[in-house]
Amino acid sequence: MPRVKRGTISLKKREKILKYTKGYKWGRKSKERAAKEALLHAWTHAYRDRRVKKRTARALWQIQLNAAARQHDLNYSKFINGLKKAKIDLDRKVLSQIAREYPEIFKKIVNKTQEAK
Repeated sequence: MPRVKRGTISLKKREKILKYTKGYKWGRKSKERAAKEALLHAWTHAYRDRRVKKRTARALWQIQLNAAARQHDLNYSKFINGLKKAKIDLDRKVLSQIAREYPEIFKKIVNKTQEAK
């Protein structure tokens, strides 16, 4: 079997790993073994936190809607229940944006939900 020299391949592999860890502290940016371990954890957290980001955004929209609904003597749960009864199919992201940027339109939506009772 012919001899295979792997110097260039292993160097490229090492450089690729160290390129990803640029800006890390201590040996995690320069030592291959520490860099691999750091990337393993970093990419795991990144994957998980992309889902957590969506979760926290939805919680923020709910808080904003509750605050906006309370200005019209209504709480969040009654507001959402009224939306469902009035068959208004707007998601929480859009509703919170309307409440922030267009309060007069949000007031009309609140009135529709109160009429649907």
